[in-house]
Amino acid sequence: MVDSQSTPARQRPSIVSISSYLLFLFLALQVISLIITLSTFSKTRDALREAYAGSATDGDQVADVFAVIGIGGSIVLLLLAVVLGVLALFNNQGRNGARITTWIVGGIMVCCVGGGLLSNAAGGFNTGGGTTGDAPSPEEIQRRLEEALPSWVTPVSLLLGVLSLIALITALVLLALPKANPFFRKPTAGWEPPTPGASYPGHPQAPGQPGYPQASGQPGYPQASGEPGYPSSGEPSYPPPSAADRPDDTPPTDRPGSTPPPSN
Repeated sequence: MVDSQSTPARQRPSIVSISSYLLFLFLALQVISLIITLSTFSKTRDALREAYAGSATDGDQVADVFAVIGIGGSIVLLLLAVVLGVLALFNNQGRNGARITTWIVGGIMVCCVGGGLLSNAAGGFNTGGGTTGDAPSPEEIQRRLEEALPSWVTPVSLLLGVLSLIALITALVLLALPKANPFFRKPTAGWEPPTPGASYPGHPQAPGQPGYPQASGQPGYPQASGEPGYPSSGEPSYPPPSAADRPDDTPPTDRPGSTPPPSN
């Protein structure tokens, strides 16, 4: 058995993937909202200037203030939406810190988007001056804006706001479900069976058991070239006898049949 150091693969729950898709949808909706705000910027300024034209209040200044608030708010929402999109990528990898950060940033975005929807439902632009003095009333400002802007701007803006709020709240709730908790826990190293054919390190030699050195003074004999070698049987080998040491091949005379018969 081998204790593998690699972490086991984790299966991403479907609710985490859906949550990331909703965060990407929220980012796309904020991009569309910013495009609508920029495309109606000049008409909004002109409508505010006309509304404050007959009053002592500087219409250009009021128009610039509302333009900065509208465009600046849309840009801030878009940047926070980009942050949520990046966090969605880390959520898909099981980063628990990214999930906690998503809840924090997402909670701020819920307040911002929800506040914007309540403001639009209450009448849109409101200078806070009411009907005091010669300043136009909020109803008059809203009427001029509706006349200057295309008819589809207000309902589309409200629809984008509602969809953004629903997508964001749903994404945060999905990340908080108990089914997503195991995916964001820190993985631990698990045991894996040995892979067939894998090589493993040999067992080290026990201490105190030195190897046996080769006996000195017993040099090996060189092998003649062209002749196959034979494995040693453990017995000492001796050189072959020379021609002088070998007995004569002539058979002895005292052996029967060794003397030729006499010729006639």
